[in-house]
Amino acid sequence: MTTMPTPEKSTSDRNRRKTRVGKVVSDRMDKTVVVSIERLVKHQTYGRYVRSRSKFKVHDEKNECRIGDTIRFMETRPLSKDKRWRFVGFVERAK
Repeated sequence: MTTMPTPEKSTSDRNRRKTRVGKVVSDRMDKTVVVSIERLVKHQTYGRYVRSRSKFKVHDEKNECRIGDTIRFMETRPLSKDKRWRFVGFVERAK
């Protein structure tokens, strides 16, 4: 019986992870923040632009994010039932 070599993950595969920028809307959980991304989507029937929001649960190891902060976060392996994103850095701190 022959064994197939397993394909190794190169560092270029890890660098192709999705990154997003959004605003923190909740920081009540331990090591987790909820981030909202708002975008304008054209309505199919009426043609008017409508606000569409998406919420993400982001892992924040040091609990340094606060409500109102604009942060950058990236895709990662599943950390819990809902968490698939990891905090990268601040774009803008809340006043």
